[in-house]
Amino acid sequence: MTAANADPFAEFKAAQRELWALFAPVEIFTAAPAARLVRFAGIQSGQRVLDVACGTGVVAVTAARRGARVSGLDLSPALIERARKNAGTAGVEIDFTEGDVEALPYPDASFDVVLSQFGHMFGPRPAVAVQELLRVLKRGCRIAFSTWPPELFVGRNFALIARHMPSPTLPPGVDPPPSPALWGDPNVIRERLGAAVSNVLFERDTMIVPALSPQHFRMANEKVIGPLAKLVALLANDPATLADLRTDYEAMIAEVFEDNAVHQHFLMTRATKI
Repeated sequence: MTAANADPFAEFKAAQRELWALFAPVEIFTAAPAARLVRFAGIQSGQRVLDVACGTGVVAVTAARRGARVSGLDLSPALIERARKNAGTAGVEIDFTEGDVEALPYPDASFDVVLSQFGHMFGPRPAVAVQELLRVLKRGCRIAFSTWPPELFVGRNFALIARHMPSPTLPPGVDPPPSPALWGDPNVIRERLGAAVSNVLFERDTMIVPALSPQHFRMANEKVIGPLAKLVALLANDPATLADLRTDYEAMIAEVFEDNAVHQHFLMTRATKI
């Protein structure tokens, strides 16, 4: 790749690739929301489906078990390896590829449905991601994804971490990535998808994560949520700030903690490519 067309977010994406390698244990909690997204998208047997930012393959495997012909793509080779194992365990064949939402390695109009569960939202340039997601989708076919609203628990987590995390190193003149939580705002979603789609539909649901206490949930997340794990490591020599972060985080958890579970509300979006 020449300097003229070099990706200005290459270093940022390399960091993301490392951060999210920790995510595999969370798959047990994202499996049920994956089934809801697949149902919401109306996946049918024989359809060609792409799961973008597929992680450990929970959506891809769920779609494949419905009889769809599925491809999955993720930035993290560690998560792709786990996804392949999950597909093997489920007895389904899925084409998993390491790759970038901003440069999908598929021809135009390759898929009947394009899906993403809490994944494509981390692409640093939403306009580029949307262009790619819709490019590989056939006309008259559906895109569907799950995201976290900015005003609710996980979206507020993004804001909490961002307040403490150093800004990414980017080339001069390159704006930092917007918050992933903006992908959970229906007004932003409509604006980003624009006139390229019709029949935009939203539906809300809840991911239930068992935990013994807010503190228990916080400790578990510090081991598996990449940005949080990184921030905790960065603050290891600043115990006062780390203590404040943990206090704020546990207070947020307490607001959605009930009956030994954290209730994480999310948004599903579905639209048809024109």
